[in-house]
Amino acid sequence: MDDIANDISSTIGKRIHAERIMRDWSLAELAERSGVSKAMLSTIERGMTSPTAALLVRIAAAFGMTLSTLIARAELQSGGLLRAADQPVWRDPDTGYVRRHLSPACEMPLELIKVHLPAGAKVSLPAASYAFIKQQIWLISGKLEFTEGDQVHRLEPGDCLALGAPSDCTFHALEPGADYLVALVRG
Repeated sequence: MDDIANDISSTIGKRIHAERIMRDWSLAELAERSGVSKAMLSTIERGMTSPTAALLVRIAAAFGMTLSTLIARAELQSGGLLRAADQPVWRDPDTGYVRRHLSPACEMPLELIKVHLPAGAKVSLPAASYAFIKQQIWLISGKLEFTEGDQVHRLEPGDCLALGAPSDCTFHALEPGADYLVALVRG
């Protein structure tokens, strides 16, 4: 998986560079808008590091998009079929969070993402991550504590949660970890 993770880090870096250039922004301007240092942005754009989810959320928000949109733009090719072997997998080096993009690139506003979060791991995302999408989380296995604003939801296998209005959220996998599906719709 390390080769796959390195390829995706490089692809994500190229997409960030392309998004920055399309906006005619310098590294300094992206750094100011995202709160990520110029040095780190340069390293990410050159594919020399695997950025964390927290960094990617800040960069995506600076572009006015969600983390999912940024990664999807980096990962996907056109076509109606995305075979399991070709589904992009990204791993957060800080938390061990593993994200598999299941949906093929197409005009449909629905995306499916399978996530594995190791026991004890927490991933926090700001409300800006949810500004342009509606989501549901379906727990496949394990136990997941999901904090949405001030409300805490404890999910068991088979439970499905529809997220409300955008708010700061935290995914926290309890023992033995959590495997879940995120269904998101844009617009």
